Amino acid sequence: MSIQILGRSLIGFRDGARTGNVFRAVAPGSGTALAPEFHSATVADTEATVKLAAEAFSVYGNLSGRAKGNFLRTVAMNLEAITDALVERAHQETALPTPRLQGEVARTCGQLRLFADLVEEGSWTAPRIDRALPDRKPLPKPDLRSLLRPIGPVVVFGASNFPLAFSVAGGDTASALAAGNPVVVKAHPAHPGASELAGRAIRTSVQDCGLPEGTFSLLFDSGNRVGAKLVQHPNIKAGAFTGSYAGGRALFDLAMKREEPIPFFAEMASTNPLFILPGALAANTEKIATGLFNSFTLGAGQFCTKPGLVFLPEGTTAEQFAAQLQQKVSASAEVTLLTASIARSFASEAAARDNDPKFQPVARGQSSGNSAAAAVAKLYEANLTNLLEDPHIGSEHFGPSTVLIRFQTKDQILECARRLSGHLTATIHGTPEDLVEYAELVRILENKVGRLIFNGFPTGVEVTHAMVHGGPFPATSDSRTTSVGSLAILRFARPVCYQDFPDSVLPAELQTRNPLGLWRTVDGAITRDALC
Repeated sequence: MSIQILGRSLIGFRDGARTGNVFRAVAPGSGTALAPEFHSATVADTEATVKLAAEAFSVYGNLSGRAKGNFLRTVAMNLEAITDALVERAHQETALPTPRLQGEVARTCGQLRLFADLVEEGSWTAPRIDRALPDRKPLPKPDLRSLLRPIGPVVVFGASNFPLAFSVAGGDTASALAAGNPVVVKAHPAHPGASELAGRAIRTSVQDCGLPEGTFSLLFDSGNRVGAKLVQHPNIKAGAFTGSYAGGRALFDLAMKREEPIPFFAEMASTNPLFILPGALAANTEKIATGLFNSFTLGAGQFCTKPGLVFLPEGTTAEQFAAQLQQKVSASAEVTLLTASIARSFASEAAARDNDPKFQPVARGQSSGNSAAAAVAKLYEANLTNLLEDPHIGSEHFGPSTVLIRFQTKDQILECARRLSGHLTATIHGTPEDLVEYAELVRILENKVGRLIFNGFPTGVEVTHAMVHGGPFPATSDSRTTSVGSLAILRFARPVCYQDFPDSVLPAELQTRNPLGLWRTVDGAITRDALC
């Protein structure tokens, strides 16, 4: 499949106007503006897009699981057909290495097929049946049957740090489509070319499968106007965002201030604390130091799961650990961040930390000044008492940096854990004996994060049924959800109950003979049997 980049929004099956504000993608390494010019969506474009999505919902929202699964698989195949073009353009726009981007394409297609499997099987709709008891006294019990239904058109915001796996065809789009919702994507302005390529592949898939025109659309904007308009539009029923705290919170607040507030799922800021317990530090000093360095510099430190706050016990072994980590950081080469703006923000926060007496800069990487979006790895130490008094010490620093904090007693580390805000992950390195002694630490962290890692590192998020990529505020706007894994579909569905309906007009998932062969909860028991 050959797809040309035109620089225009995708409004259903037609291209957007050329009258909006003009912008270009910029190669972060050289600062060179890339062709073609992109045109921001106009107010008319936005209105037309949402109107199409609302019209499509009445059809797309009632598709069978098999039809939705076929569509998701078609999207995956069409994306795979343009892998080379996607990777090449994304590399130009983000400076991310080709193998990483090839992995993102594979991940994107893998999660599309994961959701295809899920909706084809169908039990995710959680059908429940409580049969009538007409002879019950003093009042008869009605027949009650419920299941999950799609919520309505969803707006998805592309992420800067994952131009493929968390953007146009990423997990938010895949899960919203799987649940039966039309999707409008607001493309990230840092990688519009890759976004358009992916968007055109999805649009082709909509046409290939004979689906309504408004099932998918993609809008461009160099700023925030289009995104704000979409979140506030009365025909948009939910939203999903991955990015900064400031951006996510602003959009969440707009969603809550609507006349009809809508669920808005924002993944925002996370420092992902990592705890090294005494036994593990003594047994695996070099191994943990190497793993930590590789983790907080992976992808130039631009992973939302980067460990940015590291706790280790005082002592001679801690000195050895810190020295090894300092050596690795000092020898590390300059990296190119996703955009010049991100590089400026990283440098600004680094300068603030360098001049803050609460931080002690202990190592920095080698600077060559070869990139317009250059950064070097930074390693800091901070006093535990200062952390307890100033939570800002534990705030996210997006880019290749981390902070070491030493503790002397178990009570100190437990108190630090209690005072943590919400994060996506927390990691514990320990021996079996450590886990016994620090069992309370695990209990505390269960209430602070969405995923606990033992003797590993948080960077790297598997797309599976059990994965949880979420956490308490400010890591996300809703700690009950995940943006990765099959549970992500539940964000875009709501329960509907049917009381005393004739079997012939019930959804197939709730019909007496169970024609789809689903696992259902019948009178409190899980079964696949048809009802008598």
